[in-house]
Amino acid sequence: MKLKFDPNLDYQKEAIKAVTDLFEGQSSMTSYFSINGQMGFDYVKYDSDKNKYSRPKQVFGQGVANKLTLNKEDILINLRKVQTHNKLAPSESLDGLDFNIEMETGTGKTYVYLRTIFELNKLYDFKKFIIVVPSVAIKEGVYKNLQITRNHFKELYDNVLYDFFVYDSSKLEQVRNYSTNSNIQIMIINIDAFNKSFKDPSKETKANIIHRSQDKLNGYKPIDLIAETNPIVIIDEPQSVMGGKGEEAINSLNPLCTLRYSATHKEIQNLIYKLDAVDAYEKNLVKGIQVASFESLDYHNKAYLKLISTDNKKSPITAKIEVDANINGSIKRKTVTVKQGTDLSEAKITNRDIYQGYTVDEIYCEENNEYVSFTQKGDILRIGKPVGDIDDIEVKKAQIRKTIEEHLDKELELNKRFTKEELSKKGIKVLSLFFIDKVSNYRQYDEEGNPINGPYADIFEDQYKKIIQKPKYSTLYNDIDLTLSAEEVHNGYFSVDKKGRVKDTRETKKGKLRANKDDENTFNLIMKDKEKLLSFDSPLKFIFSHSALREGWDNPNVFQICTLNETKSNMKKRQEIGRGLRLCVNQFGDRIHDKSINTLTIMANESYEDFAKSLQTEMEKDSGIKFGIIDKKDFAHIVMENKKGEYKPIGEQGSLALFNHFKLKNYINGKGKIQDALKVAIDKDNIDIPEKYQSIYSDIVEVAKKHTKKVPVKDANKRREVKINKRVYLSEEFKEFWNKINHKTTYSVDFDTDELINNCSNALRKELNIHSPKLIYTKSGLSIDAGGVTVDENGKIPPSVVYTEEEEVALPDIITFLQNETFLTRKTIVQVLIQSDTINQFKKNPQEYMEESLKIIKRKLNEMLIDGIKYTELDDYYKQELFKKEELFGYLEKNMIKSEHSVYDYVVYDSTVEEEFARNLEKDESVELYVKLPGWFKINTPIGGYNPDWAVLFKDENDKHKLYFIVETKGTTDWYKLRGSEKDKIRCDIKHFKALGNQIKFEVANDYSKLKIDMG
Repeated sequence: MKLKFDPNLDYQKEAIKAVTDLFEGQSSMTSYFSINGQMGFDYVKYDSDKNKYSRPKQVFGQGVANKLTLNKEDILINLRKVQTHNKLAPSESLDGLDFNIEMETGTGKTYVYLRTIFELNKLYDFKKFIIVVPSVAIKEGVYKNLQITRNHFKELYDNVLYDFFVYDSSKLEQVRNYSTNSNIQIMIINIDAFNKSFKDPSKETKANIIHRSQDKLNGYKPIDLIAETNPIVIIDEPQSVMGGKGEEAINSLNPLCTLRYSATHKEIQNLIYKLDAVDAYEKNLVKGIQVASFESLDYHNKAYLKLISTDNKKSPITAKIEVDANINGSIKRKTVTVKQGTDLSEAKITNRDIYQGYTVDEIYCEENNEYVSFTQKGDILRIGKPVGDIDDIEVKKAQIRKTIEEHLDKELELNKRFTKEELSKKGIKVLSLFFIDKVSNYRQYDEEGNPINGPYADIFEDQYKKIIQKPKYSTLYNDIDLTLSAEEVHNGYFSVDKKGRVKDTRETKKGKLRANKDDENTFNLIMKDKEKLLSFDSPLKFIFSHSALREGWDNPNVFQICTLNETKSNMKKRQEIGRGLRLCVNQFGDRIHDKSINTLTIMANESYEDFAKSLQTEMEKDSGIKFGIIDKKDFAHIVMENKKGEYKPIGEQGSLALFNHFKLKNYINGKGKIQDALKVAIDKDNIDIPEKYQSIYSDIVEVAKKHTKKVPVKDANKRREVKINKRVYLSEEFKEFWNKINHKTTYSVDFDTDELINNCSNALRKELNIHSPKLIYTKSGLSIDAGGVTVDENGKIPPSVVYTEEEEVALPDIITFLQNETFLTRKTIVQVLIQSDTINQFKKNPQEYMEESLKIIKRKLNEMLIDGIKYTELDDYYKQELFKKEELFGYLEKNMIKSEHSVYDYVVYDSTVEEEFARNLEKDESVELYVKLPGWFKINTPIGGYNPDWAVLFKDENDKHKLYFIVETKGTTDWYKLRGSEKDKIRCDIKHFKALGNQIKFEVANDYSKLKIDMG
């Protein structure tokens, strides 16, 4: 199967045109140079089809070079035209001929710069090109792309003659041919091949061979011959190439210009084209992303610890550790900062005895080797490897199992409608990719050196054999799959040592690959197999890799990526998803553009919310995308007619003026972050802009729209501060009413202990249903737009249990725990637990049992407290002046209405029930006055303070008698549908106001009409 390439993709043609238009006006001209002392040296021609060199008759020692006829002023004019066309800020000046092209991973960046080479030759006769790459993996990927596009470019450019090769210091005849051949010459070279000791003659023996004089070249240094050709240098991933001596090394090539292609530029010289991640996702140029997460539930029976980070920048050295803390009787996961000597069992840290002995001993901060040790526990806590959670191998097993299921489900989705004959042409081969951090986890060797499965391979084969037998998969490929053994459908791509054994790919501390010859052979194999993997002729569908496939390789038919990490992974989210972002192809090699098909599923060992957050952070850091931010230069490309009648971009100065105006109008803050006011203005199409720029209003709006997210917004223009309604507040009626309800009370309680024990034990017996801890699987789509990376709520699937923990665990001191939380005696608690006959459930999941038991006992205790509660009025009271100190704000038509009869001029409501109630209060002529009681008006109860909703003063029919009501608005008045705590607090409120006397009535209402009827 051969991949096909579509030459008519508009976004790729625009990226190519951005480069070629820089040289508009350039004459088609070739430059020649003499190679001193080389007149008549043997000319060696490289035949890339046969992968060998031939030695034709002797030729003259004349080099062929690119020649630029334009001056910098001409190119600067062209540059600004290109930038304006592509809606980019025009460059103010042109210091050097270095140009940036930004293209998101998976959109065909390599194809674009390869085709740009042929366009530059066609238009301007440029012949010499060098592609500089940062790694062996990317080098092999580029070389493979040149091989598989050969026929495509030959057809597209009238069988133009061209040679391409990978620079090899042992084959310097390549360099000689490159410098003298008049056909298109494309050299691929790794930056490491020419960035060492090239300026210091005393270190010549340490310098790259390319910088040393060579007898084979009659004393020439290879770099000198290359530099004479004045090559156009294409830099793939410049953020990785230009570090250290990279800039000097590139300059040593004497480039006519440099074209820098990346999705994640760190430094921008002259940006001429931009297709960032947001553009790619919004235009459906790459696969959509789903994240499947694996999280433990109710697993709090061991001391859970997860090292987040260490910090030695200040004294003392600290670490951030995630723990399970006891917060008000429930276990909540939180991050705490610790130092040497911190006892994790302390009340302010976890407040749990299970952390006894976990006192911090050492905090070690060496990058990629961070750890925390403890004085009395042997656990060594490392980043990315939690302690006390579900067994790591069980999580890996669940990830592998779900990846297989997702893979087979994808095969069903894509290919079940095809017959066997149709499948061989129209079908889409599905691939899944596993990243592991140790080769030994997949492949090991016995004592005799024979390869055997590692644990991941065993898990895969075991799970595959079970899953493929499910009836729903029986129709796959007309039962072809069922004839394949589990061993045939998976394999690994790893580096191989001299003994033929697979090994880990080496990495630097920063996660960069350190590739040697062993690795090069592996990368070569991977690239050769790229097309083979897409065909149904190959049974291989599940690929395991260490680091080799992390960069430089992708495959359009990777639909699932699973990362199986034991420790912290240096792989970024963007690297991870980049291996499968490209749109898929069928057996003809045709690209499929169906959005419903192109979805990449990531099997993450974290929540999808955390994955989305990390991905957004990486995108902001790596590519400079500023989600929800307007930059000072964002308007610079907009073209406007000036006083001379010329149409030119407003430039950085004009853009800054608009930026400052947006700040003045509170559309953005000082850092450019978009405020609700701009969203509202865009929604209503009434953005305020200076008179000077009215002619380009629509262009300004277009820029602003791109950076705002389509979410519900509050209209800042309708924000109102709530103020005192003096007519009501100062009236004698309100003063009298307030004096009737403003007194505070205290309470006392009395209950029977035996009754409490019976009530609690019966409730425990009926209600407790404790489950073992679980591993939960959930999947959700991600939405990526200018506002950020968010979870697609509509794309979530219901969670499912993929593993249940059944192992025995140490039982904590439940008696002490319940005693501390309820203040009941140990004797009472023991009797409750024994009579409940639920201790067997305690062993299943001790922590859940403790939490659920506490809830039930507290509820029953509260019920008895409420039954026996008695309120007594105090001399203390809430002063009327407190209303003046209340600061309230709301939004018209959102959560507030104008009021005539309230103490405030507006009523701020919390629900539709409250809104309807307030509107009825305003319309009802029998309402003298009312107030939505402020948050500081609280009634003490055994289960916390309670704030009633409304105080209402009604008049009777003759306007003579006053009816004083405290009203609680609820969605229901059905006593049995109210939550237990709500019922208990309402019962306390009734007793509180009864203790005050004063004819105050307390009502619960969800319908105003019914309230009036109940009033009689």
